[in-house]
Amino acid sequence: MIMSLGRCFAGHGLPAKFEAAKDAGLAGIEMFYEDLVDLASTFPDYPSERSYLQAARETHALSEQYALPIIALGPFSNYEGLRDPSARKEKLEELHLWFSICRILGTDLIQIPSTFAPSTQNTGDMPTIIHDLQQIADIGASYGFRFAFEALCFGTHIDTWSASWSVVKGVDRENFGLCLDTFNIAGREYADPASPTGKTPNADILFKESLARMVEELDPKKIFYIQIVDAERLAAPLDEKHEFHVEGQRPRMSWSRNCRLFLGEQDRGGYLPVMDVVKAICEGLGYTGWVSMELFNKTLLDRSESVPEVHADRAMKSWRYVCSEMGWRQEKGLGQAQKQTQEQAQIVEKKPVEMIDSEKQAESNSFNAVEVEVFARL
Repeated sequence: MIMSLGRCFAGHGLPAKFEAAKDAGLAGIEMFYEDLVDLASTFPDYPSERSYLQAARETHALSEQYALPIIALGPFSNYEGLRDPSARKEKLEELHLWFSICRILGTDLIQIPSTFAPSTQNTGDMPTIIHDLQQIADIGASYGFRFAFEALCFGTHIDTWSASWSVVKGVDRENFGLCLDTFNIAGREYADPASPTGKTPNADILFKESLARMVEELDPKKIFYIQIVDAERLAAPLDEKHEFHVEGQRPRMSWSRNCRLFLGEQDRGGYLPVMDVVKAICEGLGYTGWVSMELFNKTLLDRSESVPEVHADRAMKSWRYVCSEMGWRQEKGLGQAQKQTQEQAQIVEKKPVEMIDSEKQAESNSFNAVEVEVFARL
């Protein structure tokens, strides 16, 4: 994820991050919407739709300049289960802007994290959640878009891989699948930053059983991409006395925003059984596809100009670690992946985005998912 190379509000712009990603040898970009907003805000007509589309065009130019395809745009947050009809309508209208942006960027994939808004704002009623996501899947399908749903370990209602899989099965649309994040999977069922041990009760046994169920139950064709990331074991429980504590914020969210690490950084405190998750997904389920080296950490707020380069190098080192542990060649699938990404971009460009009634259901749900081989991207 491009955000993993430095936050825009700390002065780390897209040109520096694209250059760092290319120099480090990374192969693609998972676009963070925050970076587009930051770029759009530099134009005189911000926050008009035109400013966002211009930001998308400039980002696409960087993508072409550095030969780094943009694989997904996210996060489209806090939509499912909205209680306020007007808020729900606004999100559906916003979705059409995302379609236009994605067309320009050359991607067909939008990432949706499970809502982390208060339950007073978003209901946990499963039929409602499924209906809401079916609606955007149907709208998106008519324009050739896919959606990758991710369970956040601090999600209000959906916070485990199994819960997200239940949602995907309930939505039952060809263009609606999963984004599996190793941090969010292990961060909910194995780790507990508020515990003195850093783990949930019986973590080792129960997590092993959970991964066995994952291999047995998940359909690998519904995994649209994965994110590989570890996290730091805290020296003290993340309670109200901890430096990362935020009033009203779940401990796992505070931990997630400050303490994620690239896989292989045990020297920095990494302790999650991430390789067990990777093996379950890639060996047990036979997944082949994009791998995002995602990071949220306080180090991204450092204003030093070296931040993008340092984090890109750390991401690539992490990818080499994964390849070594899995017995993969580092360049596995690179040529095929780039070929498929180019084909994907051509497919996306063929269909113009038209503004339609947000409530209209798409008549066709067909979509041929693009599959690529495993290699690193950011």
